[in-house]
Amino acid sequence: MPEHTTLSRTTGATVLTLVAVACAAGLADVLRRRRVRTRARGPVETGERHTPHGTPTIPRQRRTGPHAEAVRLTDAERDAFAVLVRRLSEGG
Repeated sequence: MPEHTTLSRTTGATVLTLVAVACAAGLADVLRRRRVRTRARGPVETGERHTPHGTPTIPRQRRTGPHAEAVRLTDAERDAFAVLVRRLSEGG
């Protein structure tokens, strides 16, 4: 072992490598099981949406917020609003 390499550094690197390998193996197993489960049931039964290649996609979000509102302003109100915006943008 070289002089500049300590036992704790070597042990740490070894442990970190083993953890990374274990995480990669676990992720590969989860992805493999998910692919097998999806093929067995099909996307309709599981409620998941899939692309043509079979990979799951994020479901579309439902619009639950308030509807967009529009208010018609008179010319005087529009001018007053422009003056207000100008004052606020100048910092005074």
